[in-house]
Amino acid sequence: MALTVSHAVGPLDPPLRDMTLGGLLAWAAETTPERVALIAGVADRSARRQWTYAQLYAESVRTARALMARFDRGERVAIWAPNIPEWLMMEFGAALAGLVVVTVNPAFREHEVEYVLRQSKAAGVAVATEFKGNAMLATIERIQPSCPELREVIHFGKWDAFVGGADEDRAALATLPHVDPGDAVMIQYTSGTTGVPKGAVLHHRGLVNNAAHTLDRMGVDDGAVSITMMPLFHTGGCAMCVLGAISKRATQVLVESFDPALVLELIETYHCAATSTVPTMLVALLEHPDFATTDLSSLRALSAGAATVPASLVTTVKQRVGATFTILFGQTECSPVASATYPTDATSDMAGTIGAPMPHIEVKVVDPATGATQPIGAIGEFYTRGYHVMNGYFENVDATAAAIDDAGWLHTGDLCSMDERGYCRIEGRLKDMIIRGGENIYPRELEEVLFAHPTIGEVAVVGLPDDKWGEQVAAFVRPAPGEGIDKAELMEYMRQHLAPHKTPRHWFAIDVFPMTGPGKIQKYKLREMASDGTLTEL
Repeated sequence: MALTVSHAVGPLDPPLRDMTLGGLLAWAAETTPERVALIAGVADRSARRQWTYAQLYAESVRTARALMARFDRGERVAIWAPNIPEWLMMEFGAALAGLVVVTVNPAFREHEVEYVLRQSKAAGVAVATEFKGNAMLATIERIQPSCPELREVIHFGKWDAFVGGADEDRAALATLPHVDPGDAVMIQYTSGTTGVPKGAVLHHRGLVNNAAHTLDRMGVDDGAVSITMMPLFHTGGCAMCVLGAISKRATQVLVESFDPALVLELIETYHCAATSTVPTMLVALLEHPDFATTDLSSLRALSAGAATVPASLVTTVKQRVGATFTILFGQTECSPVASATYPTDATSDMAGTIGAPMPHIEVKVVDPATGATQPIGAIGEFYTRGYHVMNGYFENVDATAAAIDDAGWLHTGDLCSMDERGYCRIEGRLKDMIIRGGENIYPRELEEVLFAHPTIGEVAVVGLPDDKWGEQVAAFVRPAPGEGIDKAELMEYMRQHLAPHKTPRHWFAIDVFPMTGPGKIQKYKLREMASDGTLTEL
């Protein structure tokens, strides 16, 4: 039945699981104990450890008991490390112990880590020695005195001592607590594309069901081999990939840090059938010299999210990889997927929309000025409601009230339009919308056109302040390999495809975009780079 207003409800099948993270892992271990659950996909093949589901659950229980010897139920414990297997054991151990995990980007520097630990009031942190030259353990030792609640530092480099050397009397007697699916289990700090991050408090029910439904939507088979290259500190990694794989009792190959050559080798070696990515990862894989000679025939299901996926990239992936493709859309605050395409959708839907609402989830498009639900096809803010919405922002009542209204709708800040089927199309971010001389310009539209030009590898469009027009359109472009940027050619190209006032006035070439960990371009940093002279205008 065709919709008459921009309000759609997802299917009621499959049903919601009333389950915790620990319960999900226990179910997989009980039903497939000898199946390989986890492989450490490191570059050194001889160092690739693996665990069956029974072993992974046992290690998670050991971790839970070690944590219970140090922390009280409900306390927050941060994880600051790359994608290592022990990260998962901490995630499930904390969940089993009734603790709340605080995830920290391994690329963070001192002041960023200190902010997260202080704001979350973390009682402990599990930390790697270092990662890519970032002296993480030394940083924690330096900032611990300025974090008054931080009393425990767990060193991943001494993992065996941690899980085996707790207070034996207390640990041996400890009974794992009852944990409710509605309990908080994780604080994820929003990616910071617009400024200071806020801690989204997520619950078991939201994470477990959202991950399972996402892999259902992708069409991943039970027992498949999946590869996790998304960072674990983000919901795309520790929730969608990790929990999604366990919901399918899959064998999960964990990539410590994204490297296209390693990822290609792992897919070929382990015959990986499924993976979730972000557009920058897909571009890196497609552009890598090994792509053409790697056997990727095992891949059956790909998904991409966290950032808008250009239409031309969807087409290229489908042609060159041959796997089904699913576009995912959401944000940290909704656990994280609110809508997605189906693998059976037409290429035009995969290339041009973010699909329809996920199971048990409502979506509507609202006029930001009036709060009224928009007519079909009209642009407005994307709202979503359901089991997947966060509890709120940690100790930030004002931000929570601004994000979630009294009726339970999460205001995402994304601009969309909806068709009569309930499929939405992203038009941009509410804060990214450019108002030039009273005309609303949506960066997504311009980025789609520019990305299709053969000389452009990546692009971001933002508004820059202008005394006369209020804002002017600026394009930040990374050349495709072996190509150069011809400003005059691109301006003429834009005028051929869009109205003249949408043609960027300012053009900047950039080698590397400032990114969040999950792979979103930080547009506010582009504005700063343009204004402070870091980038020179073409």
